[in-house]
Amino acid sequence: MMKRIFYYITDCVDPLQNLAMEEYFLHRVQPQECILYLWQNQKTVVIGRNQNAWNECRVQELEDAGGTLVRRLSGGGAVYHDLGNLNFTFLVRHADYDVEKQTRVISDAIRALGMPVELTGRNDMTIDGQKFSGHAYYRTQDQCYHHGTLMVNVDHAALGKYLQVSKSKLEKHSVQSVRSRVTNLIDHCPNLTIPMLEQQLVHSFGTVYHLTPEQISSDTIDCEDIAQRKQRFAQWEWRFGSNSAFTEQVQGHFGWGETAIRYTVQNGKLQHVSLQSDGLEADYLAEIPQALEYCSYALTDIAEALRAIPQQNNEQTQICRDVTNLLKKQFVS
Repeated sequence: MMKRIFYYITDCVDPLQNLAMEEYFLHRVQPQECILYLWQNQKTVVIGRNQNAWNECRVQELEDAGGTLVRRLSGGGAVYHDLGNLNFTFLVRHADYDVEKQTRVISDAIRALGMPVELTGRNDMTIDGQKFSGHAYYRTQDQCYHHGTLMVNVDHAALGKYLQVSKSKLEKHSVQSVRSRVTNLIDHCPNLTIPMLEQQLVHSFGTVYHLTPEQISSDTIDCEDIAQRKQRFAQWEWRFGSNSAFTEQVQGHFGWGETAIRYTVQNGKLQHVSLQSDGLEADYLAEIPQALEYCSYALTDIAEALRAIPQQNNEQTQICRDVTNLLKKQFVS
């Protein structure tokens, strides 16, 4: 039986810090307690625990625009966050974990603001068939969390630009783009603001649980613990090192000849790299697959590996430049 409920609203918009804070609360929540954590991220794509970063996000375009890709602990699909989005997390021990009650906190808050809410399956909330909230879940030993997004005034153009949604998923929903599947709450409640929604969520939290929400003081938070968790979420291997392999091939025609490069990406590394070409610089071209083998699947690392191959003439320098640009297309397509 729940005895105490707490809430914490952060003004931090760093996605790595916020994921670390979420995990920190997960391991701090006590039996018969529930914590509601409300947070926002600035220009971020968040992918699920087992997703392939490059299949879900146009990573290079996002990073070139100053955005960040992060991987969360829970499963589910990729989502785009900006300051028009409010994120929520319920953190609780397993004995008191109640998805129906937690979801009711959200739906009651939205209805109290004058908007209809439809629950679609286990993961989505919609208005008139359009999604404004997606949910995901995580459990480790006795600790659980239920988190999700609330689209208040998200930039739809950016959402469509940085997320890559499979054609099969779009066909399943009989729509042409990810943007047509979602809606902002502000379209249904024009005066809505993030602080208004936060206040209503805290009120609904208390009403649903029949308890008075207690605010967590920042002074009680272990900043060193959170810094260590943030460091782990920031690691390239965590963000990009998916176990699921995928194979790509690129081809190009240049002044020095034609070339085709094929490789597999496994755990974020290029493997089984092969190159076919009719270029005359045969020895130099033969070194390219060796240089790229086990290179991190990141444009900066690939470019650095290619530049590290000794170039003895202008044609080899041009080959290096052209192959780098050819592989770059995989990151910005």
